[in-house]
Amino acid sequence: LGLTGDQRTYHGKETTRFHTVNVAQPVRFSRKCPTGWHHYEGTASCYRVYLNGENYWDAVQTCQRVNGSLATFTADQELRFILAQEWDLEEKTFVRKDQRRFWVGYQYVITNRNHSLEGHWEVAYKGSSEVFLPPDPIFGPAMSEKENVLCAQLQCFHFPTLRHHGLHSWYAENCYEKSSFLCKRSQTCVDIKDNIVDEGYYFTPKGNDPCLSCTCHNGEPEMCVAALCERPQGCQQYRKDPKECCKFTCLDP
Repeated sequence: LGLTGDQRTYHGKETTRFHTVNVAQPVRFSRKCPTGWHHYEGTASCYRVYLNGENYWDAVQTCQRVNGSLATFTADQELRFILAQEWDLEEKTFVRKDQRRFWVGYQYVITNRNHSLEGHWEVAYKGSSEVFLPPDPIFGPAMSEKENVLCAQLQCFHFPTLRHHGLHSWYAENCYEKSSFLCKRSQTCVDIKDNIVDEGYYFTPKGNDPCLSCTCHNGEPEMCVAALCERPQGCQQYRKDPKECCKFTCLDP
């Protein structure tokens, strides 16, 4: 592989001079989720809390617009990860400051209303591979006597001691109540300028090297090529551009 460049402009302008080499080792980079999302390695997924209060069905559509869905969980470890996060929570939430409830991707189907409410949880999206189902719920105060399908809210606790002990509750609530909600999507390739990269495309991963060019495969950078920069000629003091490969600004007077 050969790639050469020669672009030199002095007196505070950019200079470019480079050639490329193959990189055999896989490249690790720091961001596998868009800004505002939290990454969990165990499921190769990204998670984000949306604070704008929406009913369950509107929350479903909001998650779909960002290529995700309301979060469901595959195992206790994933749920513990969610509970331990310090979500970027603002004051404009819909419940007490120390208790946060989020719509998640389960529904409670009522099968018997005789002496006590009987029913079972289902994953809201048919064909889902998730195996974790919540325990018996607390029934929310806005629950209607007519509704036979209720929607799941996961209650997290804001206080660090409670959060790190994994204390939480499951509510079955009227689906038309407004609430914050938790979206989940697959990890993705994010380039050095925080753009999401589609599968199979070249990109420069977020990290310390703006001279990498990799192929996005299953949310990971593969087949990376690096450009090695030559220092700008005729310039003693210079500054590298942190986001552009082999671009320098000459600082000489």
